[in-house]
Amino acid sequence: MKKLVLNFFKVAGLVSAVAFTSCSTDDPKSIGQEQADVITNLEAGILNGTLQESYSLESGVQYQLTGQFIIDANAVLNIPAGTKIIAENGGTDVYIATLKGGTININGTESSPVIMSSVNAQPGDWGGLTLCGDATTTAGIDATAEVGGFTYGGSNDSDSSGIIKYLQISGTGAQINSESQYNGVSFYAVGSGTYVDNVAIINGSDDGVEFFGGTVSVSNLYLENLDDDAIDWTEGWNGSVDRAYISNTISGFSTVFEGDKDNGNPSFNNITAISTVGGTALQFKKESGGTITNLSLSGYDVDLDMKDGGATSNVVFEDGYSPVALASDEAMAESGDYFYGLNTSVVPTVDVDDFAWVDTDVSLESNVLQGAVTGDITLDASISYILNSSYIVQDGGKLTIPAGTKITARDGGTGVYIAVLKGGQIDIQGTEENPVVMASVNAEPGDWGGLTICGDASTTAGEDATAEIGGFIYGGTNDADNSGSIKNLVIKGTGAQINSESQYNGVSLYAVGSETVIENIAVINGADDGIEFFGGTVSATNLYFDNNDDDSVDWTEGWNGTVTNAYISHTREGFSTVFEGDKDNNNPKFVNITAISTVGGTALQFKKQSGGTITNLYLSGYDVNIDMKDDGPLANVIIDGEAATTTDAYNDGTQVDISTWSWINASL
Repeated sequence: MKKLVLNFFKVAGLVSAVAFTSCSTDDPKSIGQEQADVITNLEAGILNGTLQESYSLESGVQYQLTGQFIIDANAVLNIPAGTKIIAENGGTDVYIATLKGGTININGTESSPVIMSSVNAQPGDWGGLTLCGDATTTAGIDATAEVGGFTYGGSNDSDSSGIIKYLQISGTGAQINSESQYNGVSFYAVGSGTYVDNVAIINGSDDGVEFFGGTVSVSNLYLENLDDDAIDWTEGWNGSVDRAYISNTISGFSTVFEGDKDNGNPSFNNITAISTVGGTALQFKKESGGTITNLSLSGYDVDLDMKDGGATSNVVFEDGYSPVALASDEAMAESGDYFYGLNTSVVPTVDVDDFAWVDTDVSLESNVLQGAVTGDITLDASISYILNSSYIVQDGGKLTIPAGTKITARDGGTGVYIAVLKGGQIDIQGTEENPVVMASVNAEPGDWGGLTICGDASTTAGEDATAEIGGFIYGGTNDADNSGSIKNLVIKGTGAQINSESQYNGVSLYAVGSETVIENIAVINGADDGIEFFGGTVSATNLYFDNNDDDSVDWTEGWNGTVTNAYISHTREGFSTVFEGDKDNNNPKFVNITAISTVGGTALQFKKQSGGTITNLYLSGYDVNIDMKDDGPLANVIIDGEAATTTDAYNDGTQVDISTWSWINASL
């Protein structure tokens, strides 16, 4: 991607260079005279007025757009490669429009694109480009456009309004009224005979492209920093977008997609959208929808929003992605409230380098972590990283995080987490002197997701089970599976709410195998569990848990590893338990466990048939020490060689000495 700022030279003296025909201001000009003036202006490098015949611009001339330039019915404007059109900062009075029956041919090339921009390319400087066609629209035949009041719509779905190739357009989106603005490019009932390929729209104060009915398709869109929707459609548009790269780095934008009104089922193939500022990705109003293939979203707080409660079945993901209802309950999800996640790929489906022809000075900072790790990636401890979105280590990938690395997680809820997929590895190389820290700025419970690792060990959920977190696949037959090493990690502010039943944990271990190393881990201020084991055989040593709102150590699905040396502190009311074991009892082991509460609560809770073997237990300050939640046998819980009782104080063990655990105090 070239990082250039367009430096437009002012066009001086053009008006004075034009030889106008003298006429009285009291006498209206004839149509012929008006057209002669338009042509004279064009020859002098000025676009203004209505073109009623065919005309070709010259690539060696830099043109100035000084007002409305309209290509009338039956007229043709040819714009060769390398042409630059500089729009005055005239707001709604400055735009280019092709009327129904007119033709515009923009013939840029990769090496010489056509440029349309205001001098400073600031959002709202001028209108933009509007095309009106004769294709069908639910607005009817000869409808009136909100832009310019132009007439559009008919019955010729194969209508052609011309060609647009390699066009970069910047600074558009002038405000028409309180309800409407110009878009970068507006397609009104434009037909499938129109060719649109390689269009870049940058710094617009409204949409990038908007389709008002019609059948036109576009390919290779680059959309950057638009204050409303990147791709918007309504009135039954049923064309397609093939390959789009969308970048959002300015707070306050709206959406990647906004579909409205009737569903003409447009299709979208290979769409990559990246946000560094959260926001909503896909929004569908009323009954709108579409078919989407190969979608990659990264950095959005809300992936799918059925704004008016339209059926999610209207939105079809051909590659098997599906909405994950993450509203507060099923009823909210069904009513069309936000879906906070989609099982989409974080691997970009479109490479930004394919748009090297676009001149832009915007780039994603190298300290932003989001997307996919597909090879070997090693972070730099000297860089302060921002975890902006999901950051997912793929099968075969490896993420190495050296000692002293600090990762600040954006307060983005469920959209912000680190995950290692089955077959991937993470190597956190913290030391006691220089631990690795992952935390939100304020370290408040629920600010972000947490760390999730998926392995290939056995679990009672079976092989290739689906995790409640991220919908990731986990579980297999390799109990000695190795997902990497985690040493000296401090993690704060985790536990974002997934739905009414589920939250992220500080660390979630799905079928992680015994060759994975976990030692010296602190989870502080989490809105759910500190660590949870979903099956697997992994063991952990030296764990510190402080003020986690649910269980400090949770396990299910037959986990049978060992926890050695754990210190749990509860000083905030409303937490749940020290331990929560659930489902089948595969007899995990716990050695040297200290848990101290200043606010009561329950210590060890076992559900269904769960249990374990505990050696050297010290409990203090809990209202209930042992809770067999579903009346499972106390014999399943062996403490210091004997079956558990509900009456023992369990305060005779030797406390875990954390006086030397200075690493637990590390912060961002």
